[in-house]
Amino acid sequence: MPTGLKQSSSVVSIGFTSAEAVAGTMAQNSVDLNLSPLDREVFVVLAVNLDADFPDAAAGNNTLVTAALTTTSQTAMPSLADANCLSKTSNAIRAGGFIDSGVGFSSQALETPPSTLEYIGIIATNDFFVQVQGVGNGGTKAVQGKMYGYRAVADASIYAALVQSEVLSA
Repeated sequence: MPTGLKQSSSVVSIGFTSAEAVAGTMAQNSVDLNLSPLDREVFVVLAVNLDADFPDAAAGNNTLVTAALTTTSQTAMPSLADANCLSKTSNAIRAGGFIDSGVGFSSQALETPPSTLEYIGIIATNDFFVQVQGVGNGGTKAVQGKMYGYRAVADASIYAALVQSEVLSA
């Protein structure tokens, strides 16, 4: 348990989805955590599982599907280097210059953190955001997933610092 926080719920899983409306254009959905700012409630994230669609296999064309979960709204697909990105995954097929459907590649952040980590992030504002974007695909792509964590109450100074840090990193 992080210092300055008192766990106020058992571990819960929150399911989510996000889908492109137009192929190749990033889509973002907001998921409401229903946190109580008056009670200085935060959400301590233990793990994230992102399950993005596979890219289209098109002979001679590179295709890609990326997805991410962030604590703040994004205007472009984030990277794990961004402070507010808790998890990211990408599935790619590299077929440029080949007459067949190419070779598939997949990369993602850890679905479950190593046992040495107490948590992977703390969400202090009411929402988290899920992004998905395909590149070079014929149709729209989507991501589904689950975030695991628990609600906690922060002392006043910790809560103020967490909210300010999250808002300023947007």
